[in-house]
This record gives sequence, C-alpha cells and structure tokens, in this order.
Amino acid sequence: MSEAVFSQIAMAVLLTALIGFMGFIVWDLAKKSKAGRFGTIAMFIVLGAGVLGFVIKTVLVEILQM
Repeated sequence: MSEAVFSQIAMAVLLTALIGFMGFIVWDLAKKSKAGRFGTIAMFIVLGAGVLGFVIKTVLVEILQM
C-alpha cells in the first residue's frame, strides 16, 4: 500500500469519525443547555450545512480535476 492510498483511506475514515464526534458534541450541548426540539434542530441544521459545504467542495474539486 502506497503512502497516497493510505492517506486517502485514513482521511475518509478519520473525517467520518470527526463529523460523527461533532454531531455527538452538538447533541450533548443541546441536551445540557435544554435547547428543546427547535433549538436542537437548528443546531444540527447549521452543523449539517457546514458539513454539506465541505462535501460539495470536495466533490467539485474532484470533478474539476478530471
């Protein structure tokens, strides 16, 4: 396995873990602050928009490099 392949696999795995951990942090923060249903949904929408932007950017870069 080359270093480039290892880096690509590690990036995908660790980035997925980081996004999951960030989701847990937001859920825990919403629970501890008693944000309620609307506040929790708002927190996840904002976090989801950031994650979605990162994914879209990654896909566009890959498409443009072809």
